Amino acid sequence: MYFAALLARTEDGWEASDTELDDVETLSDLTDLAREASEEDTVLVLIEQEDAWFGVVRVDGEEDPRIYVSDAAAAARSSYGEILLTDELLGREPGDDDADLDSLDLDGTEDGEPDDAHDSEDDEEESVSGEIVSHSPVGDREILADLGVSEKELLALDEGDALSTIAEALGAAEVLETVR
Repeated sequence: MYFAALLARTEDGWEASDTELDDVETLSDLTDLAREASEEDTVLVLIEQEDAWFGVVRVDGEEDPRIYVSDAAAAARSSYGEILLTDELLGREPGDDDADLDSLDLDGTEDGEPDDAHDSEDDEEESVSGEIVSHSPVGDREILADLGVSEKELLALDEGDALSTIAEALGAAEVLETVR
């Protein structure tokens, strides 16, 4: 189950609107949607997949969008999450989608055969569409710092109630609940 909402900061406070992401295919489409809500003020796009991951996209006027995703591997398995997980956000060079010999895992094991060389850190990574993606947060951890949610608080959020907690810190819990 997905939930997505736009929170636009105005002179009168925050305004929330439920947003439909069916026609959104790229980060650019999502940014355009946010700018339609307010061309000059801060707009937050809040997206969550229940108990799996959440994402925040911040658009301030004509600046490039800032993105935070709580669990990259979980988001990578989601069509909406894939929109947020840009090459830059994942630390890849744009267009690195093609596998070459340097990027192949040529460790001598065959498919289905366990690889004893892996350590416990690899348990927190997952292969999604041939890419190794970590279950850790990615993106701008200071995305909400000037709005009252520090990096430490953002990292401590539980996926189940993260958007409500963020909205509460922003003073926008009531308006978010009206569109939920």
